[in-house]
Amino acid sequence: MIDCHVHVWDPAEGFPWIRPGTPLHRPYAEAELDASGAGLGLAGAILVEASRGDAAETYALRELRRRRPDLIAGYVGNLHVHGEAGPDAFRALLDESGDTRPNGMRLGGPDWASTPEPARALVTVLAETGLALELNLYRGALRSAAEVAERHPGLAVVVDHLGNPPHLVTGDPGEWYADLERAARVPNVHVKISGLLTQQHGVPDSQLAGLVRHVVDTLGPQRCLLGSDWPICLTRGTRAGSLAASRAGLAHLTPAQDRQLSRTTAERVYRLRG
Repeated sequence: MIDCHVHVWDPAEGFPWIRPGTPLHRPYAEAELDASGAGLGLAGAILVEASRGDAAETYALRELRRRRPDLIAGYVGNLHVHGEAGPDAFRALLDESGDTRPNGMRLGGPDWASTPEPARALVTVLAETGLALELNLYRGALRSAAEVAERHPGLAVVVDHLGNPPHLVTGDPGEWYADLERAARVPNVHVKISGLLTQQHGVPDSQLAGLVRHVVDTLGPQRCLLGSDWPICLTRGTRAGSLAASRAGLAHLTPAQDRQLSRTTAERVYRLRG
């Protein structure tokens, strides 16, 4: 399995969203990430930016990928911090990076309209260069992914955390289900099954399994990825427990389908290199 969603950070270097005094307000580094994967049968992980707030985070992720290819299969940078420099500078950064360039870049925010326009202008560069666009939007993520993917049919669009559906016990996921059907009609939209341990905390196991199965059956395993969201998942459990939550509802898959969802889709979408 490739764990498609992990982070590392040190709050002393930025990351203003991590509140002092919370369990996450401490360094989570390479050695702890490595130890957390013991016994899980992982073939690597996708290291995802964590909103440090500056372009230097991209270089830090690249360096960790370069040093530890046994641990980090690929990495996703922050598109926001490269927007103001413009498309030409972003292309130059990718050219300079060569084989160590990002495997994707992420945009996040309340919704698509709230993301910075200069960063959105770089999506065309991603499509031209074969990098995935990753979306972490709190509203309308699946719908926005479908719209962007239709405009750029050669672009792999990855939606984090199932598109952040409402809590199944306390919210109404009706609009989310409709948006999933919309996204399913656009073949270059992919969904990351991640964040369930925290976002759906308290949801009965059978209901969680039904949610995961619905996503996989709607999109197909060739359009789904698995992620632990380590270390954020530690606020509700372990990395193993988070991956188990992401795998809930997959017992009906054939071995070939399971391998596709667990590994092959990630290798294709992120264009992973050895």
